[in-house]
Amino acid sequence: MVTGFSFLLGSAIADSKNNLPRTSLSIGASQLDVAIATDQSSREQGLMKQKTLGTNEGMLFVFPTPQQVAFWMKDTSLPLSIAYLNATGRILELHDLKPFDEHSLLSSSSAVVYVIEAPRGWFSEHQVLAGDVVKGLPAFSSAK
Repeated sequence: MVTGFSFLLGSAIADSKNNLPRTSLSIGASQLDVAIATDQSSREQGLMKQKTLGTNEGMLFVFPTPQQVAFWMKDTSLPLSIAYLNATGRILELHDLKPFDEHSLLSSSSAVVYVIEAPRGWFSEHQVLAGDVVKGLPAFSSAK
């Protein structure tokens, strides 16, 4: 099943109205502070209407089962990069996204459980590559 979403990403830290849980992910030698979306509503909402994103901030989307996913940038003004991960936290794909692009970016894999959005270029700036493993991920069994 392909899941389509329109996500706007902004500063989860500064946005108290979201009240999303947060965690710090370790990717290689780098840390990324993320808000966590674990249910359908929070995954669909993302961080809509946010205008800023800190240098080491992002959002983690957690799905309850491995699946093929699609993300788009409709109404998203922030330039982002996205990582699709499997259940073990291994990065399967990395992509740069364009603000306001309404074309869905479908994952090549149907094994996606986690998706990380970060400021555009964050992964390349921190020398993160497909195949790297992200540590500190919550159990995907907690997603709804």
